[in-house]
Parts: sequence; C-alpha cells; structure tokens
Amino acid sequence: MNIKQDLPWDNPRFRNWVAVARACHVVERTLAVKLVPLDLKPAQLDVLMNLYRHPGMSQHDLARKLLVGRSNITMLLPQLETRGLLRREGDEKDKRVLRLSLTVEGEALLMQALKVHMALIEKAMSQSTAEQCDMIGEQMRKIADVLKEA
Repeated sequence: MNIKQDLPWDNPRFRNWVAVARACHVVERTLAVKLVPLDLKPAQLDVLMNLYRHPGMSQHDLARKLLVGRSNITMLLPQLETRGLLRREGDEKDKRVLRLSLTVEGEALLMQALKVHMALIEKAMSQSTAEQCDMIGEQMRKIADVLKEA
C-alpha cells in the first residue's frame, strides 16, 4: 500500500478547504488589528452587533447566536458593561434571566467599528462579482448546515 496515495494534498476539496480556512484566519487577524484603535476585539464586536440587531436578548440566547459557551459570554459582558457599552437588566417575567442592550455609547462605538469591518469586507471581496459573492455565501451556508447536522 502506498501511503502517499492516501494523503489529501492533491484532493481539490482539501486544498480548497485549506484556502477557505486561511482566508478566514487572515480576515480575523486583520480585523483584530484594525479594531485596536477602537479598543475592541472581534468577539466584542460580535456581541455589539448582535445586541444592536436583537436588543433585549438574554445572555443564553447571545451565547447560542455566537456559537460559544455561556462562560465565554460571562467573561465578555463585564468588560463591555464596565466601559459603558451595554447594560444588563433583569427580566420582569423571569428574575433569573438578564436582558442585554446597548447604551448610546455602545451604539456609537458599534457604528465606528462597522465602518472598519465593512471596509475590510469590501477590500476582501473586491475581486469578486456580486454573483460570485452570492455563490460564496450560499456555499458557506450549505457547509454550515451540513456540519450543524453532524
């Protein structure tokens, strides 16, 4: 048996998956650098974006939306709350639940960060047509759906 025949390097699926992973890694690393002047990390930006889009969501729902454990959210929220970017308020119907929302300062910082994020996305996708962008997005959603089922 030839072991080299079993290696994936020449398999187009493997080769292209590695390209996707590398692109994702470069985008995340670049975003992290670009957010430094705003004293914001990509994970914190994700929290702000989700709270803007879904004000009043619970910590549990936020953790599920971001695909992280509740302990990760529990570590992120106090940092953002101390900076005055979000507030946690008890749920009137269920005192065990904390509802999250952005402050005015949080919204203002988010708008600045979104400009940075969108500029990066525009640069990254500038060599693709609108149709290619849609195709890439559609394929990534299909991949996510397949892996969610596993």
